[in-house]
Amino acid sequence: QVQLVESGGGLVQAGGSLRLSCAVSGRTFSRYRMGWFRQAPGKEREFVAAISSGGVSTYYADSVKGRFTCSRDNAENTVYLQMNSLKPEDTAVYYCAASDYALSSSQNQYNYWGQGTQVTVSS
Repeated sequence: QVQLVESGGGLVQAGGSLRLSCAVSGRTFSRYRMGWFRQAPGKEREFVAAISSGGVSTYYADSVKGRFTCSRDNAENTVYLQMNSLKPEDTAVYYCAASDYALSSSQNQYNYWGQGTQVTVSS
């Protein structure tokens, strides 16, 4: 059983920063491609960022490119999302997910999901 637990969400003013963490347990973390998704109130869940199993390749949604950075520490079984220059439209529940399959922006490529952490950006 694979478990993902996100942390680091909170309330921040526009222009501020937050770093989300996702701790993964249960199986070999380094085998998984990892992704971050978010869901704002009344909207569909959307892709934010993804990182390859070794951490060499990353992939971002256009809306966060240049502001967010995804990284991972395979020794600590943790993936991170550094979020800078936050905007009110970044307000959402942020989810991390693990994929056995591919580095992808598609939710159906991810086998395992965390419960989410709330990020609220005030204007």
